Parts: sequence; C-alpha cells; structure tokens
Amino acid sequence: MDYHVAWYNLENLFDTVRSNNRPDWLQKKLNKELKGWTAPVLDKKLNQLSTVINGMNQGAGPDILGVCEIENDDVLSKLITKLHLQRNYAVAHHDMSDKRGIDVAFIYDQDLLSVTHQFSRVILKRNATRDIFQVNFQTDAGNTLICIGNHWPSRSGGQAASEPYRQMAGETLSYWVERIKAITGPDTPVIVLGDFNDEPFDSSLADYALGERSPKKVISKRSKKPYLMNLMWEMMGQGHGTHYYDNWGMLDQILVNKPLLNKEGPFKLVKDSVAIIKTPQMLKSGKPRRFNRPSAKKGVDEAGYSDHLPIEVRVRED
Repeated sequence: MDYHVAWYNLENLFDTVRSNNRPDWLQKKLNKELKGWTAPVLDKKLNQLSTVINGMNQGAGPDILGVCEIENDDVLSKLITKLHLQRNYAVAHHDMSDKRGIDVAFIYDQDLLSVTHQFSRVILKRNATRDIFQVNFQTDAGNTLICIGNHWPSRSGGQAASEPYRQMAGETLSYWVERIKAITGPDTPVIVLGDFNDEPFDSSLADYALGERSPKKVISKRSKKPYLMNLMWEMMGQGHGTHYYDNWGMLDQILVNKPLLNKEGPFKLVKDSVAIIKTPQMLKSGKPRRFNRPSAKKGVDEAGYSDHLPIEVRVRED
C-alpha cells in the first residue's frame, strides 16, 4: 500500500481575534496583528486552503499532512470540516511555547493509521521557538512510520545572525533521529518534514542535521552517523522552490532515513514521488499567492492561500 505524505506551511492560520482558546499573554501580543481577523475572514482562509488539500494525492487527499503556522488544534479541526473527502481525519498536536503562538501539527487519516506516541522536542534557544514535533504512526499491518515536523527559527534579523539558532535546531533533530534508532531499532523508517528557513545546502541542514544529497552515504553500512537523504536536492538549480523572497528558495523540505532507501524494513520510498504542489491559482505574478491578514499593508487577498507551496512524497508498505 502507498501512503501519501505532504507538508504545508499554512501561513498565519490563527484563531479568531477574540478566541477563548488564546492565553492572555498571547492575546495582548496579537491584538494589533489580528485586527479584523474575524470568523468570516478565517472561514474564507480555510476555504482557500481546503481547495489545495482536497486536490492533493490526485484528489484523494493526503494520508498524512504535516502543517505549521497554526495557532491551535481548534483551527485545524475547522479546516478538516472543509475537506470534502472520503476521509476520517484526526489531529496530532501539542501546544508549543513559540512567542507568536504558532505550532507544528499533523492531520492524518485514522482509518489507515493510529498514533502510538507523540513527542515535542524543545530547541534550546534564548527566545521561545517552535519545538520539533515527532509522531509515531502505526499501520493496520502493525508497522511503525515516524514523522517529524519542523518549523525552524526564521531569518528575521538577518540570515547570518539567525543561523546559529537553525544550527541548534539541526543538531537537536539529528540527536533525536539517532535516539529513535537506538530505541526503536535500526529498521524504523523516519520521514522528516518542515519549513526549515534554510536551503538544503545551508550548514544547519547539511552539517548539523546531516542532510545528504546522495543516498550512498545514507545507506552505507560503514556509516555510524544518523544521515538523512534530503529529497529536495534533485530539484535544486532548476528554478523550483517553495517560497519566494527576491528569488525562489527551497525552504520546505522532506528528508528520509536509511530504512526508506534500502531493501530492508517494511517501507520503501516511491521513486520520483517527491514534488512541489503548484497550480496556476496558487500563484500571483509568479509567486505564491498570499491570503494575508486584514492588518497587513495590502490587506486580505480572498483569492490567496499561503506564502509557501506544499510538498509531497509517497512511501510504500510491503
């Protein structure tokens, strides 16, 4: 059986301006940013995002969808109600301590998968940021598939000045990939997804997260390090990207570990299945078409979606 796994930065998917689910400290912080973010505006944003998700997996919808920039599980539950698919979706989410109140989460089809464990891995940083979010899924056949969602610290303040924070995130991710191998065994498949706010060639991913462009180093029997294969390398240098700032950047990425590349274990990466999901409607002037917020200078674009494009991959269970 094939599983369709996708990732999507939903860009500022906040609850309504006076949400009862929001703590007082965050309400004060977001008052200006969320001015005009009413229930009807949120509903329009959800409708736009749902059209993208409904079209994933050739119109069948994703089996697992990792997301970031969501405020809470309530807004994700509202999004699920907009997905007109023959699916029984559920949410895996953990409240994080990010200073803007945005989290990482997963939507999954609970008719196909169950959650056995979920963990939120804290990135040690001076200011609060998003945790690394790990979810252990189990299939009907009893096999484990681990997904790790990431939304690494942004480049605000400058790429060089903020780079050490993403390097911390990369080191934290690599440590937990190694711990997964030690705890669950060497054949446990791991899919790492996220908005890394860095490119595949940047130090945080290449040197700290140990993301490789060639599978040889990942599958080598002599290698003792927890290398990951970064699947986005094959699209680099071809004018592709998931986010546009002056030019296209490949900030959203999917990485996989050794068990998904070799002939052992219950799961295999489906060849040539990694892709950026993009339709003409999702673009404006050649860039991702943002929905934006009423408080922003340009206001809401009701035909917009997000400032990131989603990505996808398939894995096959033998």
